[in-house]
Amino acid sequence: MSYSFTEKKRIRKDFSRSEVVVDVPFLLKTQVESYDKFLGLIEGEKCGLHDALNSVFPIESYSGYAKLEYVSVNVEKPVFNVVECKLRGLTFGATVRAKVQLIIYDKESSARNKKVKYVKEQEVYLGDLPLMTPNGTFVINGTERVIVNQLHRSPGVFFDHDKGKTHSSGKLLYSARIIPYRGSWLDIEFDPKDNVFVRIDRRRKLPATILLRALGYETEEILDLFFEKIEFNLNKKGASMKLVAEQLRGEIFDFDIKDGKKVIVPKGKRITARHEKLLKKSSLNVISLEDSFLLEKITSNQIIHKETGEVLVEANATITEEILELLRENNVKTFSVILVNDLDNGPYMSSTINVDPTNSQLEALVEIYRMMRPGEPPTEESSKALFEGMFFNADRYDLSEVGRMKFNKRLGREEVVGSSILSNEDIVDVMRELVNIRNGVGIVDDIDHLGNRRVRSVGEQSENVFRVGLVRVQRAVRERLTVADSEGLAPQDLINAKPIAAAVKEFFGSNQLSQFMDQNNPLSEITHKRRISALGPGGLTRERAGFEVRDVHPTHYGRLCPIETPEGPNIGLINSLAVYAKTNPYGFLETPYRKVVDGVVTDEIEYLSAIVEGEFPIAQANAVIDAKGKLTEEFVLSRHFGEVTLIPAADIKYMDVSPKQIVSVAAALIPFLEHDDANRALMGSNMQRQAVPTLKVDKPLVGTGMEKIVSRDSGVTAVAVRPGVIEMADASRIVIRVDEEHIGEDDPGVDIYNLTKYTRSNQNTCINQKTIVNIGDRVDVGDVLADGPSTDLGELSLGQNMLIAFMPWNGYNFEDSILISEKVVKEDRFTTIHIVELTCVARDTKLGTEEITADIPNISESALTKLDDSGIVYVGAEVGPGDILVGKVTPKGETQLTPEEKLLRAIFGEKALDVKDTSLKVSSSTFGTVIDVQVFTRDGVEKGHRAEKIEEEQLEQVRNDLNDQFRIMRGVIQQRLRSILVGQTVVKAPELKKGATVTEEYLNELEVSEWFNVKIKDTKIAEQID
Repeated sequence: MSYSFTEKKRIRKDFSRSEVVVDVPFLLKTQVESYDKFLGLIEGEKCGLHDALNSVFPIESYSGYAKLEYVSVNVEKPVFNVVECKLRGLTFGATVRAKVQLIIYDKESSARNKKVKYVKEQEVYLGDLPLMTPNGTFVINGTERVIVNQLHRSPGVFFDHDKGKTHSSGKLLYSARIIPYRGSWLDIEFDPKDNVFVRIDRRRKLPATILLRALGYETEEILDLFFEKIEFNLNKKGASMKLVAEQLRGEIFDFDIKDGKKVIVPKGKRITARHEKLLKKSSLNVISLEDSFLLEKITSNQIIHKETGEVLVEANATITEEILELLRENNVKTFSVILVNDLDNGPYMSSTINVDPTNSQLEALVEIYRMMRPGEPPTEESSKALFEGMFFNADRYDLSEVGRMKFNKRLGREEVVGSSILSNEDIVDVMRELVNIRNGVGIVDDIDHLGNRRVRSVGEQSENVFRVGLVRVQRAVRERLTVADSEGLAPQDLINAKPIAAAVKEFFGSNQLSQFMDQNNPLSEITHKRRISALGPGGLTRERAGFEVRDVHPTHYGRLCPIETPEGPNIGLINSLAVYAKTNPYGFLETPYRKVVDGVVTDEIEYLSAIVEGEFPIAQANAVIDAKGKLTEEFVLSRHFGEVTLIPAADIKYMDVSPKQIVSVAAALIPFLEHDDANRALMGSNMQRQAVPTLKVDKPLVGTGMEKIVSRDSGVTAVAVRPGVIEMADASRIVIRVDEEHIGEDDPGVDIYNLTKYTRSNQNTCINQKTIVNIGDRVDVGDVLADGPSTDLGELSLGQNMLIAFMPWNGYNFEDSILISEKVVKEDRFTTIHIVELTCVARDTKLGTEEITADIPNISESALTKLDDSGIVYVGAEVGPGDILVGKVTPKGETQLTPEEKLLRAIFGEKALDVKDTSLKVSSSTFGTVIDVQVFTRDGVEKGHRAEKIEEEQLEQVRNDLNDQFRIMRGVIQQRLRSILVGQTVVKAPELKKGATVTEEYLNELEVSEWFNVKIKDTKIAEQID
């Protein structure tokens, strides 16, 4: 095993039984990749910004003679970097500009053949968009925030039942729900009387046939869609039917069914599967029936008199003795009925037609309009427009790619792509599937299965918000487009970016999923970014979420951690991503497995989603394998269809990649986790996040191997980007001379790492990086150069290795009391540094300008000793409660002066008394050292002495960086020139004859600037020097 530069400094013994097959992926990949996709920074992937703009544009005017089309989008470079934004309290973001075209058509041309009058193309400002830092966070108004991933129910179709809770009898009422990504929800459900009803957006229910009629289906067509037909031949005394054994299942005849003299089905017996087989084998083709068998059957279509065309019997009519008599009177020979029985063909849609008050498409549309818009008078046009807009208009309804894929797969269709709006077939197929489930064919879905819940990550949430802003703009643009031609408007005049900016600002600033980053220690940072919440807009609410949603599901295996979740009201609703888990393009969680072929474990890795995984038997990571990778045991403990069973080794298809695959990063940091009680492991993984970085870091004696991965990926350590040699290293800066093969064109070949020194975290803890490399050290890509908070030699080190005794000591440690040794305090084992940021603003008031000064009235000289001439405290000053940090005076309103005050003013001058002291002071019970001072001045205001001094220090730092770059570049160029020139034949050179050879001694004596004047015989090398 090869050790990295940092690992060599502390060799760790690895006791793990299983080999590492797959390295732990970059822990912030979900966050970073998702936002990069949104900005279109990943080649070959769809750009979220582009998709959002495409979904809203082109915008057409109401008249149709003006159109605004989208061409392309561009995200500019940010003005300030991350550090500057934190200091100044700004948002780290960039300007978004879109190139749009305004097309004006000639109004005199016909609506069909419109002629373009002119086209204007322009770049339009669409607001500012926050950018993600390399560590997966956003800097909003100077503070670091995290957008948490959301786990929500996937769009598509879901079948469920009420578990017998609705009706007192405990009868299961089945329902189907079509959930779009955006638009109206459609529920189709059974009532206790077995009629089918629909609800749109959870409103009042209507018979399902109203929806079908609104789609244009007549009664006969509805019966054709849902039922098979049986045809009867009517004669004077009875009837006969063609024998189709399957159609007779469940029927009871009041006469014997005979094949010749052999009785196949005795009188009064229900026809079973055994009878069905016997009937198929028999020579019977036609069965003669009595009238009693025909009674209560339901007609499948209208029965019409052949000659007169008169409708004798309507479709969906129940046959009675009177109807049979009428048919015989009118000489009707054949008629058909729908196949209905008590076993697997219930009369559900037929009975629903009976409770349906409508008879035509228009009536059905009006009924739907009345339900959606009660109180408004319906018209034919408005009813049609409302219904069309609900499910068949791409602007108002979007099933999305995921929704269409889930929809088609659930209904057993081959094709997984298709339209994002619903079709008539979609609605009919869902109803048919629901009826089949009610008939006992098919099963209901498990809504807590991770195949039915998907992750909405940062990029997707940002895209939705950006789209919301664009839709608000769209309305205003459409109105302005009507006057675009007459007023000669340009695209810039049409688009107002404020609604977009407001939507984006509101989302990043105050959305439930945009959270103030937990920055206690590196682990808390990484856990926060890998958190998956079921709460938030479009998700669950903690009050309404039941036990099933919160519970651990078999599909969580390798995707969501079963251990790490909060203990309070959010238990089970907020989860953590498992170590190896990732999201697929559809947003479903996947986990990696090793492929097993004929009982041999290969190194081929496949990521499987919860939908695919259930079909295969999967062995655990600790299954015993021999040197060749063959499973040694005859039966292997594995998971199949969510159950743990013993399965023959030859049938195993996949194997886990690692034992830590099922847990999250925090749980994977607990050594010997398998021996812990689950509840205590939950508390332990949550409590690790609360550890405050100590002054003296102490490495863990026993680790799990995750420590270095957490500290590397959290971004608290300084990590080498390119290989090279340490040229310079001090407490605040590391300079690396990059290896030649990694230097590109116009690249100085110098990497400078400015370390973070004593910076405040979100939780007021101290972020400080300490150099762990020396000048001359060789480092590779990914090597740790400087430790951050709670890291020791690149390993996460959260606490201290303490010697603990479990014993009583005079009752001082009764119950949960703890007794600590004086040595712990003396050695600063648990000493922590906390940084508080205090601000003081000098404003313009009605009475005059506030002034920052050291000249404060009624303050003793001793109180001003820690302030400089400008009235600002020195860096390094030790301060306590009540000490002045910034001296500030505010003008005071004129008051009536007493004679004594008038005398004092006359003697000592006027200025002293018309200001009051409003200095910034240290709060009570706070002791500490001033570690930094920042002075900000508005444009146009003269900078103070202290502000200029700070600016000079910053410039000095930039100069140092540039000087180092030039020095190293000069050294690199000298080395390369020396290696090229030595041993070459000279054409012309200072102090050398033509044909002489260049030597090391010659170059040492010659000035470096003169080396370029040495002309070489070899033309290729001469070109290189040039």
